[in-house]
Amino acid sequence: MTTKNPLTIAKILFLSLFLINTMNAQEELPYHQIPDYPADYSPGNVAARMIDGLGFRYHWATKDLTEKDLAYKPSEDGRTIMETLFHIYGMSEMIKNAPLAKPNVRPADFSKLSYEELRKKTLENLKAASVSMAGKKAEDFENFKVIFQRGDNQSAFPYWNMINGMLSDCIYHAGQITMMRRASGNPINPNISVFNGRLRNN
Repeated sequence: MTTKNPLTIAKILFLSLFLINTMNAQEELPYHQIPDYPADYSPGNVAARMIDGLGFRYHWATKDLTEKDLAYKPSEDGRTIMETLFHIYGMSEMIKNAPLAKPNVRPADFSKLSYEELRKKTLENLKAASVSMAGKKAEDFENFKVIFQRGDNQSAFPYWNMINGMLSDCIYHAGQITMMRRASGNPINPNISVFNGRLRNN
């Protein structure tokens, strides 16, 4: 009868956990590159592509920010990069919730989230929103709502307001972060091609 060596078992378990943690650490967040083209130009696919374009820009605008970058703001009364990340995250929640007609409860406090958590959750929200929109027809949009809830009071708006509101605003703020991190001394990767949604080959 063979007796199992507890030390050997412990080594196997340790190695397994180490490999799992290493794989998780190396896992790419969404929008390292833009997804392949949708099958057609259906309304849902066009909206999803807009969200994908935002996701790609946000991924690279916010990658490898330093503490100095996060504290940077262009003027005394302007937002810091970190405050801008909070703002975008709140809107990414709304972008995700609109296809589900899920209320956005206000006020909301995201202040306990770290830079890494904000970035990961924002990218995951955008990816989930894109998946929800993919393949949707024009008539489906009638059920998509931007809903704000304060206590027992709700106000609902059509998806049109999402397009010219939160979605456009997030693209605008991703550009701000790109500008501010350059001013902070940490410009984005120069090999990014937003036209192709890829990194250019050196």
